[in-house]
Amino acid sequence: MDFGKPRIMGILNVTPDSFFDGEKYFSAGKSVEKALSRAQELIRAGADIIDIGGESSGPGSRDVPLAEELRRVIPVINAFRKSKNTRLRKVWV
Repeated sequence: MDFGKPRIMGILNVTPDSFFDGEKYFSAGKSVEKALSRAQELIRAGADIIDIGGESSGPGSRDVPLAEELRRVIPVINAFRKSKNTRLRKVWV
């Protein structure tokens, strides 16, 4: 990726307690497809980088054990890598 020009980062929260969109895009029992769909929306809107958040940093949020954070983000990262959508595979995660 050429960092000689400004880049846009989209945020994809996969936390149940996100202050902005908690559980909206991915949580226990919800499909990774929802997270991928949201990522595709962010890419269409111009995102070059997708930040997949597995731990909320909002006011009053609690620390999450590493194993839990990984349980939240790894399925989404794997889905990006396996996607047939070439734009999704080319975006930085």
